[in-house]
Amino acid sequence: MSQSKEVVALKGDGIYRLLTRYGLSSSEYMEDFIALNKSHLGKDNTLLAGVKYKLPDSASAAKSVTSSATPSKGTGRVVHYDIFGSNYADVEIKSNDLKGAVYYLVGGHGGPDPGAVGMHGGYHVYEDEYAYDVTLRLARRLIEEGATVYLITRDKNDGIRDSYSLKADKDEVCYPNRTIPLNQTKRLRQRTDAVNELYKKHRGSFQRMIALHIDSRSKRENIDIFFYHDKRSKTGKKASEILRNTIEAKYREHQPNRGYTGTVSPRNLYIVRNTWPTAIFIELGNMNHQRDVQRLVIPSNRQAVANWLTLGLVTDFKTNK
Repeated sequence: MSQSKEVVALKGDGIYRLLTRYGLSSSEYMEDFIALNKSHLGKDNTLLAGVKYKLPDSASAAKSVTSSATPSKGTGRVVHYDIFGSNYADVEIKSNDLKGAVYYLVGGHGGPDPGAVGMHGGYHVYEDEYAYDVTLRLARRLIEEGATVYLITRDKNDGIRDSYSLKADKDEVCYPNRTIPLNQTKRLRQRTDAVNELYKKHRGSFQRMIALHIDSRSKRENIDIFFYHDKRSKTGKKASEILRNTIEAKYREHQPNRGYTGTVSPRNLYIVRNTWPTAIFIELGNMNHQRDVQRLVIPSNRQAVANWLTLGLVTDFKTNK
């Protein structure tokens, strides 16, 4: 690699804005930038104004996983979303591949309920925090492809976090800004009502509800990403199969000897049964299995899952209307 160029961060800069200023794609060079400058970054990889940072070499820096679908021409438009955090708040609309599609993303649990709790490296791993981080990354990728996205589970100050250990809190709310109840039935009804109210607003559009969770099973049970749908929904079954097959294909590409055992099946889940858009419920792994937890705590893995799910959802949009 040739010698890295050094640049000075300005007040208000995040990594995305800095990379974009110098003509580098954040989706391709974010991880390389963090690796080069880790010792000079603030909490959650924020930039410090006035500090010099090294830019990745555009000729040889490693590229992150991206969609293999042929993209539409980018709009050149950048939209700012504070909810993604300072490093990721500026979102470039790269294509119109999902223009007209509306997604309701529900990160599992949240508020007073952390969900399943695992352990890794001496610290607790909380389902709601890691599922929410993947949810944010997925939301951002869908917006990049031109979709309209609603985050039903929301945390105004977490943002996308490039950390192994994600600090737990209880300040998540339900869209638009409703306190999440402790009672499970009330919590599920609250989220379902939020989705269905928005569904009426977008009646006639292509719509999907996607819930992301991390399962809690036997410690011996290493599981892959798997998908549930409502037994009455043919489009839900097909969408789940498209996502499962996309994940399997990406594993074959990147880890050819790994194998993939993720499944698709119907399940009588409240939010799947009662939301009006086509619903997909995704389990990202087993919180009680160390290999699954190790996979989840790595930020680049969480981003890869979001990238791969986006690729599958583009296929779903184009073929499953």
